[in-house]
Amino acid sequence: MLEAAELQCQRGGRTLFRKLSFSLRNGEALRIAGPNGSGKTSLLRILCGLLAPGEGEVRWNRERIDALKEEYARQLVYIGHAAALKDELTPRENLDTACRLAGSQAKDEALRWALSSLAVPDLPVRKLSQGQRRRAALARLLLAGMTPLWLLDEPFAALDSAASDYVAELIGRHLHAGGSVVYTTHQGCALDEAAQVVQL
Repeated sequence: MLEAAELQCQRGGRTLFRKLSFSLRNGEALRIAGPNGSGKTSLLRILCGLLAPGEGEVRWNRERIDALKEEYARQLVYIGHAAALKDELTPRENLDTACRLAGSQAKDEALRWALSSLAVPDLPVRKLSQGQRRRAALARLLLAGMTPLWLLDEPFAALDSAASDYVAELIGRHLHAGGSVVYTTHQGCALDEAAQVVQL
């Protein structure tokens, strides 16, 4: 279970949110909503441990994530708004690196399967469109296995309707298997009806 307790975030001398609390159980989704600049990305970064809150704490299975450190990092997949891909590498090389950094190692066939499932061409990343870059980053979800927590910043950005539907299906499968998902999106999607909402 993921819990946020009395979180506060300040960026650039401005308070984005304060006293923010919620809990998320297995099989549940939570949508972080709000206008640009309201702190959605900052909240996701706090939840994954990349940014410390000004006040409050995040807990995973009732333990503070700053105490769990790498153990918590192995329990989540974080895909930020930026694709975070190296232009000089291929999508397969980028995906392989992402898996290794997460503490897992995928076979070459699995890497190629994940990328082909999302129709990512085998070209250097610098030659890919924004939508193809986004799909290359999201291919990590297909190799996440039983990693219980997915934190996704604008997962549907730059995707066409077919790719959006497929990503929503992947998220739905993860929830059905007992995983949890926190996501931001400016676009409506099928997940929204069943998701909790945190409004910033």
